[in-house]
Amino acid sequence: MKEKIVLVVDDSETIRQQVAGALERAGFSVIEAADGVDGLERANQNELCMVILDVNMPRLSGLEMLERLRENPKHKTLPVLMLTTEVQQSMIERAKKAGARGWMIKPVKMDQLVSAVTKLAS
Repeated sequence: MKEKIVLVVDDSETIRQQVAGALERAGFSVIEAADGVDGLERANQNELCMVILDVNMPRLSGLEMLERLRENPKHKTLPVLMLTTEVQQSMIERAKKAGARGWMIKPVKMDQLVSAVTKLAS
């Protein structure tokens, strides 16, 4: 069976560790990035099954990273889940327009996150 690799992009090390731990216990492999610039680099270097993106990050926001990710034909249909504290409808609409498949508000229950990732990554 092919390894399922999830890219977790968040400027909070604590959030990355929590999400990575939960996903690894569920059988996923996890690659972490601290901002959108690193995230794009890692996305282009790996065969991912999905990406989890924070919105507010230094250097390149999650929304900007998502839009740039979609410019690469390799990532046109890659499932992306936004994990953020943002609740602004305009941001949610922008993410949907760019192809985000879900929007979860922090703090999130890890079992709900794992369930969403399992569905989206299959």
